[in-house]
Amino acid sequence: MSVSYRNMQAFVCVADSATFAEAAEKLFLTQPALSSAIKKMEQQLGGQLFSRTTRRVQLTPEGETLLPQARRLLLEWDDAVEGVQNLFAMAQGRLSVAAMPSFAESRLPGILVRFHQQFPNIRLRIHDVIMEETIHAVRTGRADIGFCFEPELLDNLDFFPLFNDRFVAVMPQQHPLNGKRSIGWQDLVNEPFIMLNKGSSVRQWTEHTAARFGQLNIVAETGQYGSVGQLIAQGLGISVVPSLCLEQMLRKGLVCRDITDSPLVKRVGMVRASRGVTSVTAQTLWQQVVEVNTDKV
Repeated sequence: MSVSYRNMQAFVCVADSATFAEAAEKLFLTQPALSSAIKKMEQQLGGQLFSRTTRRVQLTPEGETLLPQARRLLLEWDDAVEGVQNLFAMAQGRLSVAAMPSFAESRLPGILVRFHQQFPNIRLRIHDVIMEETIHAVRTGRADIGFCFEPELLDNLDFFPLFNDRFVAVMPQQHPLNGKRSIGWQDLVNEPFIMLNKGSSVRQWTEHTAARFGQLNIVAETGQYGSVGQLIAQGLGISVVPSLCLEQMLRKGLVCRDITDSPLVKRVGMVRASRGVTSVTAQTLWQQVVEVNTDKV
């Protein structure tokens, strides 16, 4: 039978007091109740912890040995309880978020700043990774919440849509297509094209849409939109990117134009694991984003 927290607390209090009466007063117990608690603890441990006299109570050698360990155990228990209470009260804790680089650069800062202003003691960890890695981080528990395009398969995932992203054509300012009144896929498939690496969902969507008008002339592949923009700026080719990348491309001096025929539009939102227990911090961020965006969807 294990020693209870209350009995351990009683033992330490008696050790710090001159008499049982004094300890009972500190613990708001009757003296018989305190004596019963100590007696039960001694029975559980197998021997006396105090030698009692008419004038005062003293620790036995065994009690002397137990006292520092009892103090440590009580302190660790109190710290543990306080820590969990702080987690539930959002007074401390951690939150891990994964997001596509385009979202992490454009929309995520505003979301996290709003959350941090309300819960400044929550430490944030951000995984700035491509869509597929964002979803994998959520599925494996490495991230509590992810921000990405809507997954093709939602097995064991919850998805909350935030907005629709319309993909745009990107080119240098001096490119001949920039002089056209409107740009369609037929114009794009004839140009040297810079694409994300094979295996990415965005590449699959782009190739599938373009296939109705011809075969893309892919001259380069890369893993990040930052590299796509740099290659376009150097005149290697053109590309099609989510509007999330608009500011990033404009900062490189590039032109972003709408595609007039068969526009490529995909939903962007939050994902989380639908199975397992979600932390209070993750639940709070999810609900906060939902409340802000409910009227916008």
